[in-house]
Amino acid sequence: MHKRILPAVALGAVAALGLAACAGGGTGDGGAVDGEGQELTVWIMKGTNPDAGAFYDEVSAAFEEETGATVKIEEIQWADAHDRFVTSIAGGTTPDIAETGTTWTAEFADAGALESLDEYVDAEKGLRDDLVEGLAVAGTYDDELYGMPWYAGVRSIVYRTDVFEELGLEAPKTWDDIVTAGEAIKAAKPDMLPFPVAGDAEFQVYPWVWGAGGEVATLDGKKWTSELDSDESQAGIEFYTGLATEHGFSSAGATTWKETDLRDAFTQGNVAMMLSGSWTPKALIEANPELDGKIGAAVIPGEDGGIAPSVLGGSHLSVFNTTKNAELSWEFVKLMTTGEFAEKWADETGYFPGVQSAMEEALASTDPLVAPFAQQMVEGGASVPVTPNFGAVQAKKTTNSMIQAILSGQKDVATATKDAAAEMTDLLNK
Repeated sequence: MHKRILPAVALGAVAALGLAACAGGGTGDGGAVDGEGQELTVWIMKGTNPDAGAFYDEVSAAFEEETGATVKIEEIQWADAHDRFVTSIAGGTTPDIAETGTTWTAEFADAGALESLDEYVDAEKGLRDDLVEGLAVAGTYDDELYGMPWYAGVRSIVYRTDVFEELGLEAPKTWDDIVTAGEAIKAAKPDMLPFPVAGDAEFQVYPWVWGAGGEVATLDGKKWTSELDSDESQAGIEFYTGLATEHGFSSAGATTWKETDLRDAFTQGNVAMMLSGSWTPKALIEANPELDGKIGAAVIPGEDGGIAPSVLGGSHLSVFNTTKNAELSWEFVKLMTTGEFAEKWADETGYFPGVQSAMEEALASTDPLVAPFAQQMVEGGASVPVTPNFGAVQAKKTTNSMIQAILSGQKDVATATKDAAAEMTDLLNK
């Protein structure tokens, strides 16, 4: 299976930063870690769980009872976090543990700021095989695991069940099904966009590349090569953009839409099908209560069926190598990311846990707004190239510019993908 890594936000490079860090050690005796009298500092991003206070109190109390150590949890705004990490890495003042957006993990590992977690994960029976694959790949850099999967969401198809039922349609299982449903909706409901193509939303693009058997970029030795211009990738991109240019399922205005614009249009009742995250259906209904009972979800189909991979969104927990006790830090990471507390965090946030064993309830769910996303995540969760330089690709908006050029008619698919592949290859190898 191809390895793909997920992006949470665009990142700058940290590799050039100087780093003075001391690797920590624990008891090393194979027994319980004694943390009596020690305190760990943990940075968690603010906003994922609005009611996190009670959760932090509970997990901190459990950790102190288990190890004797206390925990100081500090919430950090996402908007400020990257700069704060860069400054703390440069100054050797990083926390013991922090939530790292999945693209950040590779960046900070490349800077030499993180502890490898391989020995800890492998010491826990069955844990390695229990990690959700897409998140584990996202947390791996130079064949070492630096980010422990914590929580994730994934994009699948969200659609109007009432419209599909009215027109006698079923959730699409192939690309042809999407076209068939779209044509029926277009004919019956001319004021509704069957499947808008958002031009400023790169994570909407990659499932069609992968679903056609293509790749975003591949690594050979130390050289990255974008494959957006391969025959397979071009076929996927041609299908996706063709929903707008050939079939008329979109609108000219959608050429500049972000995912938030797409969701707003859906909330307003103007969209029949879209790609959207597992964390969004509840928000859609809250924004428009009339949609309650009228929304369904389905996995993104590959060209001829199956599941097309979809970019995961979520976070890792990482241990920084300025910690004075790496084993103790790992114990806290393990407590947060496995078992009871992993399930509790997922329940409170609407995301999925990073270990499959904690997803059993979601996988067994018959809830039409839970089960398809859970299946997508476990069987079709994917990630963008694992390199600190992918942030430069996102900052340049290479993929978005490619899609917008096709949608606006400035370039055909062959030219746009060739230009984008050249730019992406250059950026990935700088």
